[in-house]
Amino acid sequence: KLQTLKSLWTLKPPNRTFHGHPRLLASDVHSQYESIRRGEQEIPKYFNFASDVLDKWSEIEKAGKRPSNPAFWWINGKGEEVKWSFEELGFLSRKVANGLTKVCGLQKGDRTVVILSRVPEWWLVNVACMRAGIVLIPGVSQLSAKDILYRLQASKAMCIITDDTLAPAVDSVASECQFLKTKLIVSKGSREGWLNFNDLYKNQSADHSCVQTRIQDSMCIFFTSGTTGSPKMTEHSQGSLGFRPLLSERYWLDLTPSDMIWSTADTGWILASLASLFDPWVFGSCIFIHKLPQIESATILNTLCRFPIDTLVGAPTLFRMLVQNDLSNYKFMSLKHCMSGGEPLNPEVMEQWKRKTGLDIYEVYGQTETGVISSVFKGMKIKPGSMGKAAPLYDVQVIDKNANILLPGQQGEIAVRIRPIRPLGLFSEYVDNPKKTAESERGDFYVTGDRGTMDEDGYFQFIGRDDDIIISSGYRIGPFEVESALIEHPAVAETAVVSSPDPLRGEVVKAFVVLSPTFSCSDLESLTCELQEHVKKTTAPYKYPRKVEFVQELPKTVTGKIKRNELRNKEWGRM
Repeated sequence: KLQTLKSLWTLKPPNRTFHGHPRLLASDVHSQYESIRRGEQEIPKYFNFASDVLDKWSEIEKAGKRPSNPAFWWINGKGEEVKWSFEELGFLSRKVANGLTKVCGLQKGDRTVVILSRVPEWWLVNVACMRAGIVLIPGVSQLSAKDILYRLQASKAMCIITDDTLAPAVDSVASECQFLKTKLIVSKGSREGWLNFNDLYKNQSADHSCVQTRIQDSMCIFFTSGTTGSPKMTEHSQGSLGFRPLLSERYWLDLTPSDMIWSTADTGWILASLASLFDPWVFGSCIFIHKLPQIESATILNTLCRFPIDTLVGAPTLFRMLVQNDLSNYKFMSLKHCMSGGEPLNPEVMEQWKRKTGLDIYEVYGQTETGVISSVFKGMKIKPGSMGKAAPLYDVQVIDKNANILLPGQQGEIAVRIRPIRPLGLFSEYVDNPKKTAESERGDFYVTGDRGTMDEDGYFQFIGRDDDIIISSGYRIGPFEVESALIEHPAVAETAVVSSPDPLRGEVVKAFVVLSPTFSCSDLESLTCELQEHVKKTTAPYKYPRKVEFVQELPKTVTGKIKRNELRNKEWGRM
């Protein structure tokens, strides 16, 4: 295993260029893991992110070897602000850990559901759970009572932590959740049957000894945000979330202790855990958070102008929204690196952002199950429409239905090699669902379910979910390439492409189009023809949408992914 790890790492030697920032060799938390990255030492048996990373940065901070910027900086847009150093984060999270264990009675391995918006308490709970060995199950703040019931029952969670908004929904289903023992509310007031979170932890001692956790111990369970089927419980370990960024080093973020990063991802999404918690804090960077009750262009742009944010991470929807604005009126204070993930970003949006801001958008690709497995790293050539190259520790390939590796340019399923050694960053299993876990594997690979290609240079290109592929008159058509062509037209703000039944061709391409708010048109029939002709000229003519429907909005999951299955089912009469 050690030799395999060494060979996997040496396939992609780490980028040693740090763009002018001091590496702080004497104090960098990374330095103690250099021998593991070189394959000269075994991965440790025990690891806990709170004690082995966060507390180490606290010591570095107290020794005066870290820049003076905070570890955590939160605003709500209404004048409230919270700043924590690593020392303060440690102090507060130990108090929370004592509250969860001594008052709530939670023990190592117990599960707690956490459904909070972007509030500081979310970060305190995360770190406190690490310290106590409690398994955290994040949920997006838009969940319904039915969603909450499913999660509580499926996970057998003993505790739930939420706010005033969702507490009534929890109360409406709590009697059906036999394992639920404790309800904690993050609120300035009180609620019958609930413990007030802030009162609970503020009265606790800050003296807490971090539990010993094995590197494979469960740390978080994410309910997947797929567009089909019931959500699955995707389990990640101390190793896959906490230790993995220590090995993969600076590849997709490339931060330093002087940097500040802002990710707008919802707290129930794995991208929030990666870009707003584990990966930045591995580098001792400052995590910036805006509460963002609503994602609005003016709020995002003004925040970038008022605060020294170096790196912005957002979903493609964010950048599609921002480029609709006149950006000449905004001067960003410090922004120099932009990243997009969650869904493919249309090349036209990348070009507009570059033209209006002078900044490139670097794409990352991954899943709840994998974390980031492919990205365009700093300094890499950007190929529009490409998701970059495989990340360190991952052997990513495009395979066929028999798990054979395909040649460059051939279309197949994007997959990660898991044998003879399973990459550290990969999820452990679908909890209580061995059948689904087994179905995710093919030969020596974990199969993502996404179709794509890899070119001669090792760059991956996304085509679509395997179940989103349209086969019309024998041609295989990926929705993303049609959507990318459509969104280049000035009339189109957003679009989704699915299959639609056709008596002659079996199925044809249909586009659902949301018009740009700055575009007015009284003749939609003429616009339909114009869009069809535009696609024919932009991509292969057989891919053009033979059907076009204009809609006010597209159905999306709570994490912002377009629910193409819902549109497809509507077309095929399966609603």
